[in-house]
This record gives sequence, C-alpha cells and structure tokens, in this order.
Amino acid sequence: MSLFITFEGGEGSGKSTQAKTLYRRLLRLKVPAVFTFEPGGTLLGNRICHWVKQGGDISPEAELLLFNASRAQLVREIIRPALIAGKVVICDRYTESTLAYQGYGRGLDLEMIKSINTIATGGLRPDLIIFMDIDPVAGLARKNREQDDRFEKEELAFHQRVRWGFLEMARAEPQQWLIVDAGNDRKGIAQIIWQRVSTLL
Repeated sequence: MSLFITFEGGEGSGKSTQAKTLYRRLLRLKVPAVFTFEPGGTLLGNRICHWVKQGGDISPEAELLLFNASRAQLVREIIRPALIAGKVVICDRYTESTLAYQGYGRGLDLEMIKSINTIATGGLRPDLIIFMDIDPVAGLARKNREQDDRFEKEELAFHQRVRWGFLEMARAEPQQWLIVDAGNDRKGIAQIIWQRVSTLL
C-alpha cells in the first residue's frame, strides 16, 4: 500500500532526524519505503539546493521558482514512481515549506504559491504531514549559525512568521496534519509519530 508522508518544521526542529528514524523503523519491519528530501533528492535538486542555501542575493520570487523546479524533478523522478510501486515515501519538506517560508516568511501571495506548487507536483498531496513545532529561539539555538545557510541567518521575526504559517496551515487541515512538540525527547517523539503512522499502514 502506497503512503506519502512529509515532515515539516522550522530550523532546528529535528524533523530530519525524525524522518530518518521513521524510515529506518519501516525498513526494520520490512515495509518497502523510500526516504527523500527537499530541496534536493535528485542531481538537479542538489544543485538547486546549493544555489538557494549558499547563494547571494536571491529574490523571493526566484526562491519560489527554484524550489519548485527542484520539487517538480523530485516528484517525477523519485516520489511518483515509488508510490506507483506501492511504497511508503517519506519526504523531508514539501509544498508546505514553500508556503511557510516564501509565503508567510517572505510575504509572497499564498494563492500564487499554491498554484505554482500544484504545477510542480501535478497536484500530488501527502497523506500525512508531520509538523515538528518548536519556538524559533530554541530551534535556532540548536543550529550552527556560523555555517553559510541563508535561511538560518534570517532575523528572528522571519522564523516566527514561518512558524505561524505552519501552525495556520495545520489548524486549517487538522485531519491531515500531526503537530508534534519538538521540545520533547527524541524517543518520545518517535513513538508519537509511529502511533499515528501505524494507523495508516
């Protein structure tokens, strides 16, 4: 049975750790699964990731289009084929990150972003969105702020808007989202996530 699960969250939320933890658990249980991530996951996507995260002055509109170029390739090359093959696909970030970062964070029009996201994905939506919620101050404290990542270097207000955006989306679709307190211990978080995922398998 195919299943599409995405992990979302701000900087330092631990979403990548939990996405990989879930993936490894599925493999141990002999459940066919694929792990991937955004931006990246393909040769084109990895190049775009480098440009966007380590590039210089990139406009919000350019960010939006670059992220969706990466996404379009990922959906076509990795995600759709895996779902067609009946696998569980776990993706570290997806369309909700673009809405949160370029929409709520950068101030681009949300309806425009949704339209471009739909073009890039062909309308493919996750069965479950797991949001790792953390206060931006705590999340950023977990990160190495010296590394050359444009998003981690943004002002606190930007990250607060991003978090608010994620929470707004989650509240609008409570059946599709699972909000997890990212401040809890890793094992406890993993168990909360598994309780929800296991009901979908």
